[in-house]
Amino acid sequence: MAVGTGDQAPEFDLEEAPDRPRVRLADFRGRRNVLLVFHPFAWTPVCRDEALDLQANLESFHNAETDVVFVSCDPSASRQAWKHELGVTYTFASDFWEHGAAARAYGVFNERTGAPVRGTFLIDRDGIVIWSLVKEADTRRTEMVPESLDALGGGG
Repeated sequence: MAVGTGDQAPEFDLEEAPDRPRVRLADFRGRRNVLLVFHPFAWTPVCRDEALDLQANLESFHNAETDVVFVSCDPSASRQAWKHELGVTYTFASDFWEHGAAARAYGVFNERTGAPVRGTFLIDRDGIVIWSLVKEADTRRTEMVPESLDALGGGG
């Protein structure tokens, strides 16, 4: 079962790139909110569209002191190449090893495909999930900017 609104967000420890610090929920606590967005695979049309939607709304996230972390189980080198090709500026993280550990913790890992479904979790500075949305892998998310983002606004 997926993590839901009001739940304590599970810790995650993801690789952005081998030469960069790891991306951990603990590093955001008390500082920034996090929109944690799981998707099945890099280099696919629906995932590309969602990645670009997030980039198009990045100012809204910045205004709400929220960092976006876009996650799949693809290796970090592939994720960074795809990020570069798309021209996006937010974090692309890899849940490659231990394979799917973060997706499993959030209840969005599909054991049959070896990839996450489309799970989205808005986590506040205290580590509480204040909004979540889970869709199957073949269903595109259209609610990439939750209304609850307004409540996060600056100054926390």
